[in-house]
Amino acid sequence: MTTERLDQPRELRRTLRPHYDPEAFGRLSEQIARFLGTGRFIVYMTVFVTVWVTWNVAAPPSLKFDPYPFIFLTLMLSLQASYAAPLILLAQNRQGDRDRIQYEQDREAADRNQAEIEYLTREIAGLRLAVNEVATRDYLRAELGRLLEELQEPEVRERRRQPR
Repeated sequence: MTTERLDQPRELRRTLRPHYDPEAFGRLSEQIARFLGTGRFIVYMTVFVTVWVTWNVAAPPSLKFDPYPFIFLTLMLSLQASYAAPLILLAQNRQGDRDRIQYEQDREAADRNQAEIEYLTREIAGLRLAVNEVATRDYLRAELGRLLEELQEPEVRERRRQPR
């Protein structure tokens, strides 16, 4: 009995199924869906259907390959639509996944920004409080003026005491 170790990768198994890269297939489906949503595709399809119908109406009977009611054309357009719909859905799913990831990143960035704003707000409030406690220029002038008066008072008293 062999036990699989979880700390080591599994060995690749050979299978008869073809291997495909889901990411590459997803990119291809997005490219196809992007092309199907363009005006160029509409013009190409219009030209294609117009040429098809014109050929099968105006060509000699021996060269007509899909006479009216154009069953083969209808089959081809149905086949194209049956492939286009799942490819478009796959592309939309991938876009939805990208949008979800982008939303998460935006939310995280908004949370970080909010935290920074709150931090800066607290810092500004702290600075305002600290500035209120710091001696202002007017306060210092008033205090120095008061001290000067106190220093000058003893001189004035002594002059008054001394006879002239």
